Amino acid sequence: MTDAPISTLISSPGLASYACHEAASRGRLFDEQESATRRCYQRDRDRIIHCGAFRRLEYKTQVFVNHEGDNYRTRLTHTLEVSQIARAICRSLNLNEDLGEALALAHDLGHPPFGHTGEDALKEVMVPFGGFDHNAQSLSVVVNLEERYAGFDGLNLTWETLEGLVKHNGPLLGGNKSRPLPRVIAEYGEIQDLELDTYASAEAQAAALADDIAYNNHDIDDGLRAGLFSIGDLDDVPLVGPIFAEVRKDFPDLDESRQIHEAVRRLIGTMVDDLLNESRRLIQEAKVASADDIRSLGRPVVGFSLDMIALEASVKAFLFENMYRHARVDDMRAKAMRVVRDLFQAFQEDPDRLPDEWRNKLDGVSPEIAAQMVADYVAGMTDRYALEEHRRLLDVGEITK
Repeated sequence: MTDAPISTLISSPGLASYACHEAASRGRLFDEQESATRRCYQRDRDRIIHCGAFRRLEYKTQVFVNHEGDNYRTRLTHTLEVSQIARAICRSLNLNEDLGEALALAHDLGHPPFGHTGEDALKEVMVPFGGFDHNAQSLSVVVNLEERYAGFDGLNLTWETLEGLVKHNGPLLGGNKSRPLPRVIAEYGEIQDLELDTYASAEAQAAALADDIAYNNHDIDDGLRAGLFSIGDLDDVPLVGPIFAEVRKDFPDLDESRQIHEAVRRLIGTMVDDLLNESRRLIQEAKVASADDIRSLGRPVVGFSLDMIALEASVKAFLFENMYRHARVDDMRAKAMRVVRDLFQAFQEDPDRLPDEWRNKLDGVSPEIAAQMVADYVAGMTDRYALEEHRRLLDVGEITK
């Protein structure tokens, strides 16, 4: 295979000057011969898809625990939907859609079982040991925890993918930031500078907002189909109510299931169109000429209009009240919190309960690092495996009881 750099083999066509170009990539931490058939961000995407943490997303909660039904979204199907939206946004803005796709596919790799409930439980038990953050955990997965390759731990992704994974919600340092860096991000920063005081690429910004668009609209879909609220309950929700009314007017005889799908489809389209129009305005206003211009700008260039920001806040407020804090979801949340807490405590108090390959890593490490390793192990579990381990170790009954 040729040793030529990736930029001389294949390059992404039609990119804007401010997109992330493969020829300008800052490369990988460990030198590797690049592929003659795949661009570097395509190779990142492929490594993410083939890793164990990605496969386990199939059995991790989005909102509903895995066993509650086959038609609700899992963390994996959510991730695929985010990826589709991110690609569409990047393509429309002449950004690098391979990078946008890789970031969308990787953004939830660090999520524990039982969705945000599992994350909340690990945050609680990890308070004495430096805390827990699912974004930092996603970085840990791709730089440490995946053990697949002969020459290095992790996936050895490009600098741009790692940067976007860590900073997709904005800079972590500088300005008014007072929150300490999660340990794994701080430690990795000593190895490779991800420029934590700047914004990430436009592709990372697009992937972050694709996540918002996906979960807002698909949670409406799942909430309706689960019977947590009705179409009538949405009448007074800005943006959502009018679009459902528009669908009823256009298709008065349409059955409810198709009404929901059509309305959600239109909602996604409306939010994407707003984002594209506002982002084009922001990019033009900023007069950016390169990806580094975007990083140093001091504000995002991919975003919603002020009107859409207000509308989205109303949608989130409705979902929080009527879905995420619904009695049925709250009951499951309490049980899931208990499972994650119990597992962490059981493994921390008796490391011999861990599999050999994990137990051996604990020899001679500090209590803080030992706790982090236990959290890594629990965070990597699927809902199903966490329930099985809880039942095996503690024998206190299933979460469904």
